[in-house]
Amino acid sequence: MRRWLLLPVAVFIALSAFGDDELDESFSKDVLIVEASDTGCHRFDVYLALDDVQRSRGLMFVREMSATTGMLFVYDGSNMLSMWMKNTYIPLDMLFARPDGTVTNVIRNTEPQSLESLRSTEPAAFVLELNAGTTERLAIDETSRIIWESAHGNDE
Repeated sequence: MRRWLLLPVAVFIALSAFGDDELDESFSKDVLIVEASDTGCHRFDVYLALDDVQRSRGLMFVREMSATTGMLFVYDGSNMLSMWMKNTYIPLDMLFARPDGTVTNVIRNTEPQSLESLRSTEPAAFVLELNAGTTERLAIDETSRIIWESAHGNDE
């Protein structure tokens, strides 16, 4: 009986320790550029959430992320998109983008572990999550554009 009491604690400890190694095992990685009209181009190493399982997992349980790292959620076609911060422990900035990479809207400094629905303002094909404060620091806004080769049919 005591072992069953310890199992939830062990699972919680394992899940709360997710970091780059676990992300490396679960997600492919790529590089993208965010072109901001006032500050130029900014390079990010991104984890790719390409299917429903990966998109559901996202950055949940991650405790820290380097300043030049993010996660790109890739969707088929263009739809009204909605995200939440359940089990996400770090505040994030979210960029919603059209299929051509132009940004529809930016949601800054999201609240960790919130169940609030954070939505695109119009149909989008991508969501880029970066550390909170990144979009303000780099002047990334609705005039910006995500440049990612795979978005234009140049998959390897």
